[in-house]
Amino acid sequence: MPELPEVETIVGGLNKKARNQKIVDLWHDWPKYFKQIGGEKIFRKHVIGKKILEFRRRGKNILIHLSDDHLLLVHQKMSGHLLIGRWKKNEAVRFSTNKGGLDKSWSDQKWIPDHPQGPLTDPMNRFIRIIFFLDSGKMLALSDLRRFAKILCGPEQEIIALPDLALLGPEPLEISFGEWKKLFDNKRGKIKQVLMDQNFLVGIGNIYADEILWLSKIHPLAPVDKLKSKDLKTLYEATKKILKKALRLRGSSIDDYRDAEGRLGAYHTKRYVYQRESEPCQRCGTIIKRIKIGGRSAHFCPKCQKLYKI
Repeated sequence: MPELPEVETIVGGLNKKARNQKIVDLWHDWPKYFKQIGGEKIFRKHVIGKKILEFRRRGKNILIHLSDDHLLLVHQKMSGHLLIGRWKKNEAVRFSTNKGGLDKSWSDQKWIPDHPQGPLTDPMNRFIRIIFFLDSGKMLALSDLRRFAKILCGPEQEIIALPDLALLGPEPLEISFGEWKKLFDNKRGKIKQVLMDQNFLVGIGNIYADEILWLSKIHPLAPVDKLKSKDLKTLYEATKKILKKALRLRGSSIDDYRDAEGRLGAYHTKRYVYQRESEPCQRCGTIIKRIKIGGRSAHFCPKCQKLYKI
């Protein structure tokens, strides 16, 4: 699932390419996206004819501010990513195995990139489920392999009041250490699960929780209520360092994620521990291990991140 660095990267790209453009039409092939808002007819009424004023991020949500005080919320979930570009209907196109063009994996897709070369031709960008047609001739599209994305639109005050936004915790790059430390007052649970709780702190998921804990030398099973002030300080600084590094590298494309122009991020080429099971720790050489916590994997160095008995 795209986390804070991935979502922020997409938002930055969309602000450069799609602001101040009007949504003139809509295509989709998955009506369930609009179920929560009352169906496609109501959704179309909220978005068609609206001008895109700005893209913002809140946690893992993309917030598209529209004219007439409307807000379009997109949560990309497991496999979704928003793209800006041009596509055409897939009709009588010849596919090849030549590098740099559309390969045969595109042959059963309803839409294909308007140009046969470039980052949009990456096969991971081929699962086009929704297209917003813009008055500039560009298109804003959602590629979503698993069709899990959430899409909501309505008057801004109504969308902001929904639990999807109203119950979110603070942004990790926007709080002081004093505010950070206060978050942990009377908090219980295993540190990895706590970091990933979006009502506690937003934007951190499986990838960056592992990376932050490795840099902090804190075991993913460490009880939060047993962390000392110095541990919280180390954790705070590691969180900012890892997220800022991932932002500079435009996110991590281990699986589905691509940026707004269809390009891969680069953080996964520099990651310390996530999905590096059985590889040597980059700090001490000990073999990285993987355990399950609440149904999710956690990767850590058993020497650098010891779980001390309390």
